[in-house]
Amino acid sequence: MPSEQNKQIALRWFGAFNTHNLDALLALYHNDAQHYSPKLKLRHPKTKGLIKGKEALREWWQDAFNRLPSLRYEMLALTADKGQVFMEYLRHVDGEEDLRVAELLVVEDDKIIASRVYHG
Repeated sequence: MPSEQNKQIALRWFGAFNTHNLDALLALYHNDAQHYSPKLKLRHPKTKGLIKGKEALREWWQDAFNRLPSLRYEMLALTADKGQVFMEYLRHVDGEEDLRVAELLVVEDDKIIASRVYHG
């Protein structure tokens, strides 16, 4: 079942992110994956919030893990179909107010090809 496989990708995504296992996280992504995030746009305005490729993802997340060692996500909801996963979660960082986040993962051939983050 494609939707169940995509749910499993999302669950592995949460596990890798919350343990700051960058290699496991990147293994879920296609080499040419694209990622959009409002936080990326704020920290690196020249990107306009969009990065492309695993190396750009590696740099972005390694920086986040280094700056925010307590960063973790608490899953609130997960909905998947054959081509995408919609996730809602709380972003927790010690000393900061929790942030509600939604993220869409687009999956092709069992790899994330695109992701888009929404903050509320």
